[in-house]
Amino acid sequence: MEIIPANQTHIPIIRDIAFRTWPKAYGNILSEKQISYMLDLFYSDKALNEQMQSGHFFILGMVDDIPIGFASYSINEIDKISRLHKLYVLTEYQGKNIGKHLLDEVIKQVTKNATILELNVNRENPAIQFYIKHQFKVKNSEDIDIGNGYYMNDYVMERNW
Repeated sequence: MEIIPANQTHIPIIRDIAFRTWPKAYGNILSEKQISYMLDLFYSDKALNEQMQSGHFFILGMVDDIPIGFASYSINEIDKISRLHKLYVLTEYQGKNIGKHLLDEVIKQVTKNATILELNVNRENPAIQFYIKHQFKVKNSEDIDIGNGYYMNDYVMERNW
């Protein structure tokens, strides 16, 4: 697997992966309407452009030049806390260490300027076990109002080094 930095030209690829993975990742947790709302909120061309322009770095996982997953992260050099915003791998590639490789690359990048990596994960998402396996601990839980009557019911997890 190859990991490459992503930019605005990769937005259609990032959107495609998100739209293919979210219904499977959240279909048993969130309503179809909430999934659709959140995809539009976080993965519209405008939203992804804004994220990239505001300091979110995106990386793509590639197998045989085919994009199969992505991650995004940001680094706060002032308080030495970085944030993993997104990590998604196409269903047919899950369980093949692709997520681990993407996470390892994020950690490699953020450890240069930070001592903590934080993330939010839905409290019912089985991915919690993936993060625990990779040395993240639950810090607290929070309910985030994202509008339209919807909430993100998340754990905040962190990993220190």
